[in-house]
Amino acid sequence: MSRDHTISSIDVGTSKITTLVGTQLEDGIVNVLGVSTVTSRGLRKGQVVNIEEATSTISAALEAAERMAGTTIGSAFVSIGGNHIASINSHGVVAVAEPDKEITQNDVGRVIDAAKAVQLPTSREILHVLPRGFTVDGQEGIVDPVGMTGVRLEVDTHMVTGGSTAIRNLHKCMGELGVDVGGIVFGGLASAFATLSDTEKELGVVLVDIGGGTTDVAIFIDGALSYSSVIPIGAINITKDIAAGLRISLESAEKIKLMLGLPQKLPVLPEGDGQPVSKKHEEKSDEIDLSGLGLPEELRSVSKKTLIDGIVRPRLNEICTMVGLEIKRSGFGGLTPSGIVITGGGAMTIGATDSARRNLAMPVRIGMPGKITGLIDEITTPAYAASVGLLIYAGKAMKMDSGIGASLGRMTQRIQIKGIAGKVIDLVKSFMP
Repeated sequence: MSRDHTISSIDVGTSKITTLVGTQLEDGIVNVLGVSTVTSRGLRKGQVVNIEEATSTISAALEAAERMAGTTIGSAFVSIGGNHIASINSHGVVAVAEPDKEITQNDVGRVIDAAKAVQLPTSREILHVLPRGFTVDGQEGIVDPVGMTGVRLEVDTHMVTGGSTAIRNLHKCMGELGVDVGGIVFGGLASAFATLSDTEKELGVVLVDIGGGTTDVAIFIDGALSYSSVIPIGAINITKDIAAGLRISLESAEKIKLMLGLPQKLPVLPEGDGQPVSKKHEEKSDEIDLSGLGLPEELRSVSKKTLIDGIVRPRLNEICTMVGLEIKRSGFGGLTPSGIVITGGGAMTIGATDSARRNLAMPVRIGMPGKITGLIDEITTPAYAASVGLLIYAGKAMKMDSGIGASLGRMTQRIQIKGIAGKVIDLVKSFMP
């Protein structure tokens, strides 16, 4: 298959690196052709800390996805996370170039450039400039002003910025592998593409992506991303707490955490309707059987109260409390009636939705990735929300680029003709007295 017709995404996470290869279908759905997931090395809290290890891990993920898809990856969209991510909302104003005529795409580009003209430290770079809404001659709430008539064009934008060092290190990893970076995308924005509905975005919703080392927070108001941040705590902290509390290895703690996240079978009650449950049975039901995990520490059982109530829940409460502080800091606290959508691998932790409901007092649901078809059996879980969303984002970007490329080609052709005509006129004028 020609690599020109495929789209690729590389989700560079703290716990895993996922590479997806697919094609963009006409109805906006992405057809997945290749999937590969490799355990991360050389990354900590969403940032590259060892370029050599990170590059070799990404290379392994790329090769596996290429073999499955039967194609080579020349360009890919890459996710970025880490607590260096920050956001700012800005405003831009321009006069329409030709007031008597319609607003063009050029005017929109100029007003967005005006909004980008904010003072940033030299250590930061702009990742995204996302229009939240346009205003034409005082009329607010315009989604797309192209084709309208007006004199004054304004825009409210949301800018996501990242640390220059983290962005450069990611570019270097890709450059060493010979992969062109189609774009670097904030992980929370990518997850939103896969898990949120248009209705939720329009009403107002908070996306919480609990990853391995970080938790992304993205707040959508009136259909547009309005606040972005990253909390430097993730699901790996829960694993570390279990390992420390039970005095076992991180690998064993991860197995226990994943087992707890699976649907639990209800305990069998003693026979006889209406009979009180004996104290002995209560004590027995409090024990969680771990014998099936084959742990090297030979831990056979553990108290449910100790494990869930004493170790897992306090860490989930801490994450939810920090999410609540971010919502308060954003100033959009009362504008999200759609509630909270939890996604990412940490969303499968036992008690995650209950902790969110209790601490944030909002409706909560688990965000499952959608809008994809093909080889999707292993990626239809919250852990792959960012990976799937990144591929959807890549498909939309490719579609947009092809449209812009065609119009630019036509525009360039017109400019070239005009330029040649101008030279002829200048040459004629040079012979005139």
